[in-house]
Amino acid sequence: MSATALDVEFRPLVVPTTIDAPDADDFIEMVRVRNIAYREISGHDDDTLSAAELLPHYQPDPYEVRHVWLAIVDGVIVGRVGVDIPLEEGSKTAFWLIELRKDAWGGGIGSAAYRLVEQTAREHGRTVLQSWALHPAVDGPQLTPPTGFGTIPEDHAARFYLRHGHALEQIARNSALDLTAPLDRIDRVLAVARAAAADYRVVQWEAPTPPEYVEGYAWMKSRMSTDAPAAALEFDEETWDAARVARHDALYLDGGRRLLVTAAQHIATGELCAFNELALGSDPAAATQQEDTLVLKEHRGHRLGALVKAEGLLTWHRLMPETPRVVTYNAEENRPMLDINEALGFEPVAYEGAWKKVLAD
Repeated sequence: MSATALDVEFRPLVVPTTIDAPDADDFIEMVRVRNIAYREISGHDDDTLSAAELLPHYQPDPYEVRHVWLAIVDGVIVGRVGVDIPLEEGSKTAFWLIELRKDAWGGGIGSAAYRLVEQTAREHGRTVLQSWALHPAVDGPQLTPPTGFGTIPEDHAARFYLRHGHALEQIARNSALDLTAPLDRIDRVLAVARAAAADYRVVQWEAPTPPEYVEGYAWMKSRMSTDAPAAALEFDEETWDAARVARHDALYLDGGRRLLVTAAQHIATGELCAFNELALGSDPAAATQQEDTLVLKEHRGHRLGALVKAEGLLTWHRLMPETPRVVTYNAEENRPMLDINEALGFEPVAYEGAWKKVLAD
């Protein structure tokens, strides 16, 4: 394919109510092309999701507006464009992505798509654009963010961001843990963590969240928007309540995914103060995604991060013995969390760049 920007049509995605609805074909094909784009960049299928797993994320959401367009050339979907508009009060941010099959690169389609991104952000009064991209390690010129932690290659994606006025703000390490190897390292980490966390107990649940944990889980999820290392990236402070937790859980359950939450509870007060999430879709032999992990600031210093991660991994291995590895992302400057991951046996796979642009008035 030698498509150019003159050949492309950007068509708004029709989101079906169910995956077997008569109008679901475009959504199903969008997901297939999404998975191709991820595979072409990473060289593996760890980020592959099914259309059924993704569909809940595209239904109407009280917390954000999601705009998606299909990039179409000669009737063929070659990629997608997305702009997410958070609905937190006073928000200035928009989050965006452009994903194209490699055979659609180089003809200006990405730049045409980016004009649509900026136009949409301005229409919603947003001035801060933020986006993430995977940058597998290769030789050649490297870029370092202002944090001073980590580097990424000045590759195709990096050049695109720079050309369109974005600055590299942060690098996250993409790591994987081999669950087919002996788990003795996890046992050792857990033993040390338990000794340091004598004032805490571990509680676990699979979604949906039990009523007795909803309030504490909601508070911890709200702190993810303020307490996780963010460099110069901008995130709205999120308000979480029982309805938002229920919505969060439904995104997994409605897509046929399993979510295990492992939390540390302060014995004296009953407060939930640290948590870790592990998720897997309908294929039990696929890679597991380790999602949010957080220790509330006032409870740090008791190895609670190691406690919830290690307990979660051992429980997950018993529940889902066929999953071969766990994949996670952590900011390169988040040395405490990286120390835990390395002790557990996680190894670097690739690096993700976080990019930001502030629009002029």
